[in-house]
Amino acid sequence: MEIHWLADCVRYQRMTTEELRQAFLLDSLHTSGEVRLAYVDAERAVVGFAAPEERALRLPNDPLLRACCFLERRELGVLNIGGGGVVHVDGATYELDNQDCLYLGRGNVKVEFASNDAKTPAAFYLLSYPAHQSYPIALVRKQDVAPTEIGSDETCNHRSIYKYIHKDGAQSCQLVMGVTHLHTGSVWNTMPPHTHGRRSEIYLYFNVEPSQRIFHFMGPPNATRHLMLADREAVVSPIWSIHAGVGSSAYSFCWGMGGENQDYADMDLVAVKDLL
Repeated sequence: MEIHWLADCVRYQRMTTEELRQAFLLDSLHTSGEVRLAYVDAERAVVGFAAPEERALRLPNDPLLRACCFLERRELGVLNIGGGGVVHVDGATYELDNQDCLYLGRGNVKVEFASNDAKTPAAFYLLSYPAHQSYPIALVRKQDVAPTEIGSDETCNHRSIYKYIHKDGAQSCQLVMGVTHLHTGSVWNTMPPHTHGRRSEIYLYFNVEPSQRIFHFMGPPNATRHLMLADREAVVSPIWSIHAGVGSSAYSFCWGMGGENQDYADMDLVAVKDLL
C-alpha cells in the first residue's frame, strides 16, 4: 500500500500538469490478479481495487495500518464494476453482480474476493475510512435502488444518481458512497459544481471507452485546472476543490466521501458564471 500525499491549495497554484497528476490522480490501482491500495492523507482514506481472476484475493493488512486486520478500526465499501463475483467475509459469502455494492463494518477479520468466471472477471473497487463503531454488513443491489434523476438534456448533464451507502440507506460511520450514470448525449457531471468543507471526496470514473477521456476539473472556484482521466482511474478532491467533469462520451463514476457528516446535500454551490 502506497501513501498518497495531497498538495494544499497554496502549492496547487504553482504546480505543473505532471505535479497535479502525481498529487491528485490515482491511475494504477486496477491491476488484473492483484489487490492494490493507496493510503490518502485526506480523511485517512484507503482506496483501491481487488481484481481477482483464476484465484481468490485476500484483503491485505498492511503494516502501515498498525492493526490486527484491515477492518479492526475501519469500514469498507465494495463496488463491483466488472463481471459477477463473490466476497467472502468471515465464512459468509456475498454475491455481487455488476454495480452491486457491499458495506463491511468495523471488526470483520477475513475478507476475500473472487470472480465467478475468469474470462469475465469481477473488478471490486474499494473505499475505506476509519470507523468509531461497528455497523452490520449490508449488500445493496443496483436493482433495488431507486435512482434520483438530475440535470437535463438541454444542459448536457442529464444523469441518474444511485445512492448506496448513506444516512437513509446502508448505515456507516462516515463513508458515503454511490454511482452516477450519464445519459446518452450528456457529458457533464456535477455541473454546476460545488465544494463541501466538511468532507473530502474521491471519484472513480468507469464505463469509459479506451479511446475516450474525462476532463476532470478541480481547484478553488476562482483558479480551476483540469486533469485527463481514463477508464478506472480515480481522482481525490480535497475540501477546497470543486469536482466536476466532462467526457468525450457518456460514462459513469463512483463518488465516495468521508468527513464530518453524511448529509448528501451538504454542499457549497458555485455558479457557473463565477468559475475562473
